[in-house]
Amino acid sequence: MSKVVNPYAHRLGILRDWRHRWFATGRKYQQYLKEDILLREFLLKELRSMYIGGLEMERGENTLRVIIKTSRPGLIIGRSGEGSTRLRNLIVAFLRKNGDEVPELKLDIEEIRNPEGNAAIVAYMVAEGLEKRLPFRRVLKQTIEKVMANRDVKGVRIGVAGMLGAGSMSRTEEKRPDPTANTALRHRLRARARQSALGCYRYQGVDLSRSCLFRKR
Repeated sequence: MSKVVNPYAHRLGILRDWRHRWFATGRKYQQYLKEDILLREFLLKELRSMYIGGLEMERGENTLRVIIKTSRPGLIIGRSGEGSTRLRNLIVAFLRKNGDEVPELKLDIEEIRNPEGNAAIVAYMVAEGLEKRLPFRRVLKQTIEKVMANRDVKGVRIGVAGMLGAGSMSRTEEKRPDPTANTALRHRLRARARQSALGCYRYQGVDLSRSCLFRKR
């Protein structure tokens, strides 16, 4: 049987860089790894409706830099920076609760100027449509049209799974405009993303790249 390989991990060191960048050994490594996983889950849950397309972390000696990439930075920053200040306080409180020591925190918010070329944002767009109780086939068709209108994107594959259309049985539906290869390393596969549609029995996952926006979960 074939093995499914994470497309981002498969390209690490070739076309992509690590999302968490730091060095540690022994118990420090365990502490940093645990803190990063918990902090990532916390931020993605806290900022779910703010179109987060990427989250990176860098650590130095007693320093932590959190880089949040979003297509709507104004929602996070807020008026006069109130939102970013609140988010910084939440991160510090979370680290104080789950870590041994709180490092010096630096929060950077970067704008994604091409949201249709980001897998995580496209996944949220589909989930948002499902949460509004729109027909899932219409949501898939409209999302694919938006993505393919981007000249940097050469292919896309979007899938939804669950009790679709208020059906009594779980099933899977996926769409892609044209067949595209999903294994060649030269294809600049952006990421694989999954987003749950809250409040309804539907789940959806998106894989996206410049040459193939691929793979359904």
